[in-house]
Amino acid sequence: MSRSVPAPEPVVPRSVAVIMDGNGRWARRAGLERIRGHERGIDAVRTTVTECARLGVEALTLYAFSEENWQRPQREIDLLFKLLQRFLVEERPTLMQNRVRLLHAGRRERLPPPVLALIDETVALTRDNAGMQLCLAISYGGRQELVDAMRSLARRVASGELSPGQIGEATIRGALYQPGVPDPDLLIRTAGEQRLSNFLLWQISYAEIHVSDVCWPEFGREQLEAAFRDYGRRVRKFGKVL
Repeated sequence: MSRSVPAPEPVVPRSVAVIMDGNGRWARRAGLERIRGHERGIDAVRTTVTECARLGVEALTLYAFSEENWQRPQREIDLLFKLLQRFLVEERPTLMQNRVRLLHAGRRERLPPPVLALIDETVALTRDNAGMQLCLAISYGGRQELVDAMRSLARRVASGELSPGQIGEATIRGALYQPGVPDPDLLIRTAGEQRLSNFLLWQISYAEIHVSDVCWPEFGREQLEAAFRDYGRRVRKFGKVL
């Protein structure tokens, strides 16, 4: 008679990144408009943020709106930003209660002024919170981030502030949108997809990847714990022999 092997205890990563996929598919399966999936997805965001903060995750980066998402129908884009504005206002008490510090990664110039104002207000409100860093990737693309970083370094070289020989990994990292956020140890993607989708291309070089089959509106504590258990099984060698 074989004995059952107990499941490993969840291991809490220092830094987690999430590609929140499947809102539209969830809505379609339920016979609803796509925007209803985005609305339900806010509940999953709230659960993930509060649970990660409770467990001691230092940084959580959520892929909220990509540069490619600007190609969606304008009505959907407008509704998405209305949801984001509502989230930024309604979740402020939760952020403060959990001592979460909000950050933004992405290109600011394309964001509607009311959305940008609310982001900046919430960032300022939570600036002194000493708990988890919550980085919302909005109007974000990994390639675009690297282009912007290279342009920033090129300007410094042109001005004589920096020589080409001084450019290394640390210099490039310092030119990224949020250099103070630690590189993700764990990347979670929902809805069963196995693509990076132009997300954190520099930062996830050594991230462990966990794919959850559930769509984002269905992602809760159970799925987050499963991701952390999966992470706990990984042997992270970073190119070395152990």
